[in-house]
Amino acid sequence: MTTPNNAQPPRDPKDEDALRHHSYDGIQEYDKRLPNWWLLTFYGTIAFAIIYWLVDQHFPSSTDQSRIQAEMARIETAKLSSPTAILDDATLWKMSRNPAFVEAGKDTFATYCASCHNAALTGGIGPNLIDPVWIHGGKPTEVLAIINKGVLEKGMPGWGPVLGSQKATEVAAFVMSHHAAP
Repeated sequence: MTTPNNAQPPRDPKDEDALRHHSYDGIQEYDKRLPNWWLLTFYGTIAFAIIYWLVDQHFPSSTDQSRIQAEMARIETAKLSSPTAILDDATLWKMSRNPAFVEAGKDTFATYCASCHNAALTGGIGPNLIDPVWIHGGKPTEVLAIINKGVLEKGMPGWGPVLGSQKATEVAAFVMSHHAAP
């Protein structure tokens, strides 16, 4: 069979792709199957989305909750320790319930205060700090003032210049953490 120079050789009808029956604006589409790699990717994405949704929404891990609580505690600590924070009784009570302030105050207390007040805060040379009786006032601001200025008549030096305001506040938070907030 000979063909003219410009003519295409005849094709086998089995090799032809079928056209869809509908036409839109005079355009017809081929009815071809999608490639296997594309279908595998598509179905794999659907399966991954369903599994991820189940794990994330129906079986939340406790680490998510603990990370959220840790981050919220970190934010609260940053807000309370900012230089613009007003040191009133309410703020100092919040600090006394924050583990970061209490732990830092405990370390400072053990270094500077435990020699007179005992590591368990039960007293010694200095008064007991965990009983409900306060000699010089039991409000958090009063405790902070005593730490900063001291009580020279009783032999307690002012620790404010030595400790600085941040460490003195942490020590007050540690002492107040052993008492119930009003």
